[in-house]
Amino acid sequence: MTPALGVIQIGIDPVFHLGPLAIHWYGVGYAVAILAGLQVALPYAERHGIPRAKSGWIAFWTIILALIGGRLFYDLQSGAGYYFTHPLETLAVWQGGMAFFGAIFLGSATLLFMAWRERVNFWVLLDAGALFAVVGQPIGRIGNIINGDILGYPSNLPWATAYTNPNSFAPKLDVAYQPAAAYEALVILLVLAFLIWLRHRGVANGVVGITYLILYPLTQLGIFFLRNPVNVPVIAFGLKQAQLTALGVLVLGTPLLIIAWRRSNRSPKGSTTAVTESPPA
Repeated sequence: MTPALGVIQIGIDPVFHLGPLAIHWYGVGYAVAILAGLQVALPYAERHGIPRAKSGWIAFWTIILALIGGRLFYDLQSGAGYYFTHPLETLAVWQGGMAFFGAIFLGSATLLFMAWRERVNFWVLLDAGALFAVVGQPIGRIGNIINGDILGYPSNLPWATAYTNPNSFAPKLDVAYQPAAAYEALVILLVLAFLIWLRHRGVANGVVGITYLILYPLTQLGIFFLRNPVNVPVIAFGLKQAQLTALGVLVLGTPLLIIAWRRSNRSPKGSTTAVTESPPA
């Protein structure tokens, strides 16, 4: 199938070389996304009473464990049996494959532990973590666009993308697909704009983080209806794995998080000052 006139053709090799060193655009996207996210998250935490040295230490461990969580959740989704027989490939992130829900799960757990350990406000950390994620995600999706590994259905729309490089991850070369990675980046930018608006409204600590943890699953519920089932098969009830995970987060995780936030911010009897300590682990 030859792509229609006006379709965007991408012939970039997912890997480029600096001498003998092979560098993946996907990895470059992650590195830039992390740096950009830190430029927002660390000053935010500092403005809310967490010293830069302490927030930087917390961010270091949160990023490391979030990356591990993203990879392990991808392994689980892709078939844990294979990785039991090939354990050395469990953390082979250079081969591609990350599931952002896994990063959210282990990253949030790390923030909770570090808030308790360092005696800082968990809800400030959660807000900073949400801003870090929502700034970095659209940047990281640029690597996916170059790779051709997050695609929608075949399409002849003018903004469809066709891959011509044989090293791309597209199911078929020269077939135009809806750019699902670009759609997700645009949707996440809208989420970023809404979170910035919330902060300007002066909402309490924790509201930005909780809002992100509600909106992100909603974006995945919608976006994955556009994802090509060749790469992302339907699991049950006409839904794909990420959509089922998103429903689980919305139905189970979000209410528990809201209850914890309300309990930790409840004013003591006879006082109008909200409690800002972290909730008990």
